[in-house]
Amino acid sequence: MLLERSEPRPGADSNEPNSGPDGRLEGRYHPQKDRDAPIAIVLHPHPAYGGTMNNKVVYNLHYAFYNLGFTVLRFNFRGVGRSQGEYDQGIGELSDAASALDYLQAMNQNSKQCWVAGFSFGAWIGMQLLMRRPEITGFVSVAPPANLYDFSFLAPCPSSGLIINGTADKVAPPKDTKTLVGKLHEQKGITITHTEIEGADHFFKDEEAHMKPMIQTVSDYVRRRMTEATR
Repeated sequence: MLLERSEPRPGADSNEPNSGPDGRLEGRYHPQKDRDAPIAIVLHPHPAYGGTMNNKVVYNLHYAFYNLGFTVLRFNFRGVGRSQGEYDQGIGELSDAASALDYLQAMNQNSKQCWVAGFSFGAWIGMQLLMRRPEITGFVSVAPPANLYDFSFLAPCPSSGLIINGTADKVAPPKDTKTLVGKLHEQKGITITHTEIEGADHFFKDEEAHMKPMIQTVSDYVRRRMTEATR
């Protein structure tokens, strides 16, 4: 994986070469100074529709986790940016996510908390990763496209998490998100928190009215979960 220096922020690390299952992946790795810091991986929207790791939602999620004390990685799926390979209908992208998480864990072997966050297509991939990796302790799913992809694999969902979407989302309609949340609420042993941002579209384009409240909601949720974990 080719991990480039993060945007100029304290604690950013230098380039780190490695490989994903279909060749080199391009990513941004942003470590904390604390080697025991929790870790988070952030997954971007659909590669075939312009989704990249620099998508505004993904970028803001990345730094929301970093500002909460997480070491964070976001990366481009195969065929996006400088990542090698070609789009693979979600199958290869799930392998990419697993490889990226392997890398993140290898770099942070003392971490006790592991989170996955994804936006749109990335939310779908993230939830699949959640099913395959029991070490993941929490998730954030932003605008999951429950109308486009089958989420029935979440049976049962192995971890509590946050699902957040806009009430004006025409790409992933709120009614389908509510149906997904309803099914997850029926499961025992986990707590699914669902929040809607009033008037927000799929991309939370209005910075003040939609993007900032969404990111604040995510930050508040993750902070609460982390506080509970230390009690």
